[in-house]
Amino acid sequence: MKKVLIRATAIILSIFAISFLFIESLILVEGNKTATEEVDYIIILGARLYGSIPSPALLERLKAAEKYLNENADLKVVVSGGQGSDEHITEALAMAQYLMDKGIESNRIIIEDKSTNTFENLKMSLDSIRQNDNREDLKILIVTNKYHIFRSKLLAKRLGVIPYGLPAKIPPTIVLHSYIREYFAVLKSFLFDK
Repeated sequence: MKKVLIRATAIILSIFAISFLFIESLILVEGNKTATEEVDYIIILGARLYGSIPSPALLERLKAAEKYLNENADLKVVVSGGQGSDEHITEALAMAQYLMDKGIESNRIIIEDKSTNTFENLKMSLDSIRQNDNREDLKILIVTNKYHIFRSKLLAKRLGVIPYGLPAKIPPTIVLHSYIREYFAVLKSFLFDK
């Protein structure tokens, strides 16, 4: 009985290790690709605010998006994120304000301020886009931190668009935590986010 238990434990640990390495390799590969294709819209995924101030992770997303928007002046951007219990305003409003402060015209910004997770960010952002644009095969550039690109693109494909990623830097203080947490988030999204 003891040998069977040891063998079962070894098999479970092996499966976990193999799946962890496989998923983390996908996360790393996608997080280091930068799209060069022309896109129809940009979506910036929300992240935590400190009151009304973007967290370091969200700030990196905003910096990457600002640069891209300045280089592609004809594109519209969806800022996506609701309001957490400790946030003074919605993440979307904070992002819109940041972009406008950096010179991005307000008529280029679409605000989606109800979502509470990545799947909702993408679904509600695409719903907002489709209110005025019903083209098939929309090409979307998703702006998020490197660790988050793989899952975001996976979910966007399920929602019927052609996704590309614009990976933003990850603040050094959250790198390890983010990659480990994302492994479990990928499993959850793969199984439940439909």
